[in-house]
Amino acid sequence: MPTSAHTRLPGRFNVVSADEVAKLCYERFSQLPRRGKPEPGREWTLLAAVLQITRGADSHSGFAMEVVSLGTGTKCIGQTAMSPTGDVLNDSHAEVIARRGCIRYLIQELHGAVSGRGSSVFCAADERGKWKLRPGVSFLLFTSHTPCGDASIIPMTDSQPQPCPPVTSVKGHEQTDGGGDLKRKAEESGEVQNSKQPRLEETAEMKEEDRGDTEQCGSLNFNKTSETPSQTSSSADLAQTDGAGLHHQVSDIHRTGAKCVLGGPADPLQPGVRYHSPGVLRVKPGRGEPTLSLSCSDKMARWGVLGFQGALLSHYLQEALYFSTVVVGKCPYDQEVMQRALVTRCACVSDLPAGFSVRPPELLQATLEFPFSQAQTELQHQAGQGRISPCGAAISWCNITEQPLDVTANGYKHGVTKKALGTAKARSLLCKLELFHSFLSLVSATDPSALPNSLRKAELQTYWDYKQASQSYQQAWQQLRSQAFPLWPRSDRNLLLFH
Repeated sequence: MPTSAHTRLPGRFNVVSADEVAKLCYERFSQLPRRGKPEPGREWTLLAAVLQITRGADSHSGFAMEVVSLGTGTKCIGQTAMSPTGDVLNDSHAEVIARRGCIRYLIQELHGAVSGRGSSVFCAADERGKWKLRPGVSFLLFTSHTPCGDASIIPMTDSQPQPCPPVTSVKGHEQTDGGGDLKRKAEESGEVQNSKQPRLEETAEMKEEDRGDTEQCGSLNFNKTSETPSQTSSSADLAQTDGAGLHHQVSDIHRTGAKCVLGGPADPLQPGVRYHSPGVLRVKPGRGEPTLSLSCSDKMARWGVLGFQGALLSHYLQEALYFSTVVVGKCPYDQEVMQRALVTRCACVSDLPAGFSVRPPELLQATLEFPFSQAQTELQHQAGQGRISPCGAAISWCNITEQPLDVTANGYKHGVTKKALGTAKARSLLCKLELFHSFLSLVSATDPSALPNSLRKAELQTYWDYKQASQSYQQAWQQLRSQAFPLWPRSDRNLLLFH
């Protein structure tokens, strides 16, 4: 493994440094092959990573910090492109890519544990067939930009430059699309688009959706518990206190492209600070066709209660896995908004089954900006390069021995032809089907006498069966849904019956 993907800090540095985390992630990205990376000066992307932290036996030993999964991406497929065979990668936002790559890493570690080869992550737990984290091991999530959705509804202060003029009216726009149309109008007035495209052509059914956060302006309610737009402040200016304790006036906010879920409060779409309803569930933005993928803010809030290991790996784990810390790179950021989006909405969830709890992460921001961020790309842009656009590809790298790199576009392997669609050659290693097969390989490698009780049912066949058989996870999800997220859309069972 490249040395920069791993660093050890002495005992006097026994606290995680946000800048050290960002530096490690950016260095790991720089060492990856060119395939799938943005074209400098013309394309931008977002980066996220999962880091494993291993602390010594005492406070003087310091700790090691290692990137175990890294992802880039800004896209999400429309709902009609979702596959009943699980062979399409639905959500390619960086945070989701990094988390799914981490699942691959954890499956490899569990393989080592059940086979007797050993694991740097897991040790045997009390319950038969169950495993738990080794003492001193924890995980951290880094993202180069605030998560899309609620965490990106960030106030602009009178001391900050605004990325666009304040919104004065929404009349005259037939469809605001959470900022998408305004963004498109700005793009269409720019230079001619570069002809470079992923090889797999986008069709009307497969077209992915851009992540459209913090590029336009809108509204905010600082009441962390309210989901009712009618309670939004009627003032044109709101007060904000920054991390240094300085008081600023808020005249506008960054907007998110993520749309409110159906059945809940809608965005008021009022001028300035009253454009958005804060604290509500949102689906990732669509350009025409809607998506069914919840925003990264919502998914990360869910991980803070259910863990990031998912239902399948919960079969093998005595306790859910939580991110101890979330670090955000240099970008528009507000600590109160992050706290509301990732922590406050789920803070009162109770009556969770054994192994699950509300685990709010520590929230930190780095001062280092991702070199391929949208802002940096705009600074590097030169005449003749064509208009600036998000990179169409998504990259996944994880610390495993076989096929650690996976580059995708439009939910399939990058560069695959339409003729290969529906074959194993076209599948991303992160799609549901591939992760399910990896999990089944783990089950097969487990001695029958050491199988967890939940996997001893003869009727388990489909992906849906195995997820539902993870009863503690499903009970925790039911408590979270009923107490905090009753409007979270339910998965279509017909899309989960593959095997």
